[in-house]
Amino acid sequence: MRMKFTIAAALVTAVVGVCIAGPAAAQRYDPNYPVCMEVYEGRMTPEYIDCSFTSLPQCQATASGRSATCSVNPFYKGPKTAPKKGQRQRTE
Repeated sequence: MRMKFTIAAALVTAVVGVCIAGPAAAQRYDPNYPVCMEVYEGRMTPEYIDCSFTSLPQCQATASGRSATCSVNPFYKGPKTAPKKGQRQRTE
């Protein structure tokens, strides 16, 4: 009887833990721009991330006077390039 209670308690604890945890955060970096601005509103973690900048100076001008930092986007894919004339495009 005691074993069944222990297993039931562990199962309830696991279910409650999953329900409380909530959904995971989605990726907040836009891979189409090379520079992101992280805006802080009195917290240690960014309030929001704006990845709509094409250069660090552009981002720094926008961040000036705010609690924000600019950094290189770790998820930037690079410029889109068209296939060279006469070459076939590879499909994966």
